[in-house]
Amino acid sequence: MRLLIVEDNEELADLLAKGLKTAGYQADVLSTVEEARAVLTTTFYAALILDLGLPDGDGLELLRELRQRGNPMPVLVLTARGGLNDRVQGLRRGADDYLVKPFALEELIARLEAQLRRPGQLLGSSLRIANLAFDTQNRQASIDDEPQVLSARETAVLELLMRSKGRVVSKKQVEDHIFGHSGEVASNAVEVYVHRLRKQLSERGARVQVHTIRGVGYLIAEEK
Repeated sequence: MRLLIVEDNEELADLLAKGLKTAGYQADVLSTVEEARAVLTTTFYAALILDLGLPDGDGLELLRELRQRGNPMPVLVLTARGGLNDRVQGLRRGADDYLVKPFALEELIARLEAQLRRPGQLLGSSLRIANLAFDTQNRQASIDDEPQVLSARETAVLELLMRSKGRVVSKKQVEDHIFGHSGEVASNAVEVYVHRLRKQLSERGARVQVHTIRGVGYLIAEEK
């Protein structure tokens, strides 16, 4: 699951990214409002960890823009502004949670996971379609209760599709989920991993189909 950290303190941002990786997340790090604004118009993230005092503006303005566009992504505000009025303003602008610096990494992760467990968000303990199941704690797929060995990127594609059951996932969302904001990606990379996953599931007897919706994206559904 990929997160975005917007924090201009390089040392803190690095510690956050490493701590989240240990907890099973991947994180992209940006340091300004403008960088975040540009990336968030094109890239899908499961959640945003947002500092407020950024070099080129206030993170609350970015938060306000996200909510005005109807973006429901969980946002955890991470800031030195600890006053009651600051916390109230942040929550009213659309923050899902508010954590004041200094903080314990364990608390940040617990708060983040609480947001991702909310209905409609991305964190759940088990996902199932027909005879295919996915344990999100251990990131383990199983077919007819038999554990399956998949590559890391096949697993990432499967997890995203199963979390989005009943909804089409765009090629861009799959690309972001696998590679993040990491530069050049081969134009056919997503198609390659979707094809490999589809082949693996079919050969192992999973009663599901990964559909390609041309010009739109991908959809996983029970086989009919």
